[in-house]
Amino acid sequence: MLKVDFSVGKSSPKTPRKIAPPVAITRLWLIRHAEVEVRCQNTFGGRIDMNLSPRGRTQARTLGEYLRGKPFAATYASPMKRVQQTLAPALKSGLPAQTILPGLREVDFGDWTGYDWFEVQKKFGVHPYDWLDEIERGAVPNGESGMQFRARVEPCLFEIIGRHPGGTVAVFCHGGVIRMILAILLDLPLPKTNSFDIEYASVTQVALHPHLNEIELLNFTPWRDLAT
Repeated sequence: MLKVDFSVGKSSPKTPRKIAPPVAITRLWLIRHAEVEVRCQNTFGGRIDMNLSPRGRTQARTLGEYLRGKPFAATYASPMKRVQQTLAPALKSGLPAQTILPGLREVDFGDWTGYDWFEVQKKFGVHPYDWLDEIERGAVPNGESGMQFRARVEPCLFEIIGRHPGGTVAVFCHGGVIRMILAILLDLPLPKTNSFDIEYASVTQVALHPHLNEIELLNFTPWRDLAT
């Protein structure tokens, strides 16, 4: 006679499953400085310590209003004037007092400094759109190589992350620095970041999870995207 065991599938006391506590996510808001003065626009500015343009100051004020009330644990910034002038309205809007990290200054373009894209092409025989490739392979005369650039930006990045696990941090810096940070966090060659547009006074938000780093917001410009 066939016997059927009806006990299979019946509920039985079990040890309750332990639910792992949620892992805190660290978020970095990478904020580029606003538009620079006219004489330095469309040039390889790098180490030139330039001011903002009148339009840039307006962008900075709009950015400051956008950041008002955001729950930042800390603020870090490049010491260069264009960054400091961009940051000033946000500090007045309640951002935490800044910590200046000299390693967040813009990449040094060496002999390219002060030339526009077409002048670089004419004088150095390099297509200006290949600028990240040239930096990566250390081909900019008397400028920083990709290795040198990373060697000063990366310690700043890990210092910030290490100080604020699970926090949201504002990092005010430069287009080249933001590209290098993205290259580090996303494990990309620096020239691949040429696919990202990093505009004046833009916000790029990166979430650092235990298993991956994720871009949540890319090149958001309050001065343009919130315009009515």
